[in-house]
Amino acid sequence: MNKKILIIGKKSFIGINLLKFFIKKKLKVHSINFENFIKDYDSFDNKFDFIINCTSNKPFIRNKYQNKNDNDLIIAKKIIYSNSKLVFISTRKVYEPKFNIKENDKKKPTCNYSKNKLISEQLVKKILINRSLILRVSNIIGIPNKSKRKLHLTFLDIFFNKVKLGFIYDNKKIYKDFISIKIFSEIIFQLIKNDSTGVYNVSLGKKVYLNQLTKWLNFYNNKKLSLIKPQNNFNNDNFTLNNKKLMNKIDLKIRKNDLKNECLIISKKMFLKK
Repeated sequence: MNKKILIIGKKSFIGINLLKFFIKKKLKVHSINFENFIKDYDSFDNKFDFIINCTSNKPFIRNKYQNKNDNDLIIAKKIIYSNSKLVFISTRKVYEPKFNIKENDKKKPTCNYSKNKLISEQLVKKILINRSLILRVSNIIGIPNKSKRKLHLTFLDIFFNKVKLGFIYDNKKIYKDFISIKIFSEIIFQLIKNDSTGVYNVSLGKKVYLNQLTKWLNFYNNKKLSLIKPQNNFNNDNFTLNNKKLMNKIDLKIRKNDLKNECLIISKKMFLKK
């Protein structure tokens, strides 16, 4: 693949992992932070086929929508007259949670972050017309970023925080959709290879019960943990994303075993580290 790729968000969890993955694939890839992209854009103008934005900011996540806080919109306006395509990493939270959510299903964002992402999606599509690749992602599982400047807590952050306190939640009936960072990176690689645009759900596409997931993540932990029943309203938005549109676009099989292996790697890294 001869496409040139720019990753914005060189210290982000997704940005770090995508860079490593693309380097292994021997792609022409460059990584930069958001501030330097905006400052030095003229030196990047029309030099990249795809620009992947892995950045956000606290006002965008926590507050009501404002254009000035929308990194994807700002990037889209910068590249409006170029030939570059923007890879927009959105969230499954734009949907009403349920089993087997399709891309055209009802949207029901409930937090400022998901409301803002949906607004941003619509604005970016208008600006870039057919030059945006919008990925509505479920929960990504991978070795946590060491950065102390995290904008929000992931499922893994919460899990390991509870482990430090000596307990984990008993979520017998709660299921969600997850995907490993390795498979996520492969999906982006193939979508870029196919010069894809449009909106896609990115997920395993299957139920993953949280108790099963925590069992994998806790596999190498020798310390005994208490099992605590969560509050009734805790983490009760069961969902899976229908990924058939994505699977018809790429040549890849996504298996639950891939997720299990990623969790075991994380467990070994976190609990057996010296």
